Amino acid sequence: MEQDSTFADLLGWQWIEAYLPQDRWVQILAGLAMLTVLVWVVSWLTSSVLSRLVRRLLKVAGKDDWARALVKKRFVRNVGYAVPLLVVSSNLTLLPLAKTLLEVVERVALLGFLVFLIMAIVSLLGAWQEVYANSSKGRTKSIKGYVEVAKIAVWAIGIIVMISIILDQSPVLLLSGLGALSAVLLLVFKDTLLSLVASTQMSTNDMLRIGDWIEMKQAGADGFVIDIALHTVKVQNWDKTVTTIPTYKLFSESYRNWRQMFESGGRRIKRTLSIDASSVRFLTPAEVDSLSRFALLRDYLAEKKEDLERSNQELSRAGMDAVNYRRLTNLGTFRAYCTAYIKRHAEIHQDMIQMVRMMDPTTEGIPIEVYCFTNKTAWVDYERIQGDIFDHILAVLPEIGLRLFQSPTGRDLSLGLSLAAESHRPSLSGSAKDPL
Repeated sequence: MEQDSTFADLLGWQWIEAYLPQDRWVQILAGLAMLTVLVWVVSWLTSSVLSRLVRRLLKVAGKDDWARALVKKRFVRNVGYAVPLLVVSSNLTLLPLAKTLLEVVERVALLGFLVFLIMAIVSLLGAWQEVYANSSKGRTKSIKGYVEVAKIAVWAIGIIVMISIILDQSPVLLLSGLGALSAVLLLVFKDTLLSLVASTQMSTNDMLRIGDWIEMKQAGADGFVIDIALHTVKVQNWDKTVTTIPTYKLFSESYRNWRQMFESGGRRIKRTLSIDASSVRFLTPAEVDSLSRFALLRDYLAEKKEDLERSNQELSRAGMDAVNYRRLTNLGTFRAYCTAYIKRHAEIHQDMIQMVRMMDPTTEGIPIEVYCFTNKTAWVDYERIQGDIFDHILAVLPEIGLRLFQSPTGRDLSLGLSLAAESHRPSLSGSAKDPL
């Protein structure tokens, strides 16, 4: 029942065994007592002393975040379980048991050591991921996918080693036998491999960050990215629901990322007003003079007056009738007013395109589109600025003699019917006389 034991040789347990009683059960109890004391001492050193030492060293180094993360991920606890199991597997010669039984106990203890060692490594990786996520760089870029790949690799290696211990075979032989199962492994880990490639490409090309506003209609996602993992990306929608999208879909399918809009500092306004076509007409000279009181139109009207007078004088000398003269329209003046208004608006981005254009007339009026960019990208500010602009534009329409097109309502129909009835009602003076 001879067996090499490094710890026994170093501690000199053999000479102590010479003084133990010869009774087998007494030797077993004595060995158990010695092994228990040894395990307790090692466990205390690992759990208490090592834990305090690690925390103090990290605190001195200014790595308090690492200390908190290691405690949260239970790294020291897993190490505290792994080391005593290693001590047990290395000092089983203290127990005078049959060789077969010792081998079984040793393998069980060694397997337990490997499990907790793997858990400790996984805890360390988790602590690294948490520390990185709380850093300034980690708020936009995630390493969660890479950490999960590393965890899978650690568990895969650990499982292969554990199987080799159980079967008492070399891990190299097990790895060589996996070649025949490569097709099955590729099928089983298909999503993992696709997600790994997608995560690598997205990170390398900076395609997606935590905090990006993305819109992916086919997945029903419209909101901010809150988590990027190996297999999934979580998007918090505007209604506070969360949509989970497979990572590889964000690489293979199209989606809209609004990050560039926030980085540019401008958010687009693209809204249309439908003008009632029956309200479009030429302006009279008196109306032109009246509109000159608007500061935004003063320069425009003065320039147009000079241009029209010069053009009309040429037409007059050519013998043209006055009906052919050029005149200002209220719709053109309205477009000029809107253009001047957004150009002087303090919250419109002046370095980005601005225009007010007339679209193709439709059965619902003449569309006038306002196209510009606000200098604030936050949603609430954007809606406030857009609302203020169109409140003002709608209010100025009657001043220029225009009407907004809208479909007739029940009130409009009732007013029309009442007016028609009034027009057909006979007056008292014109009532029919008695034929007699």
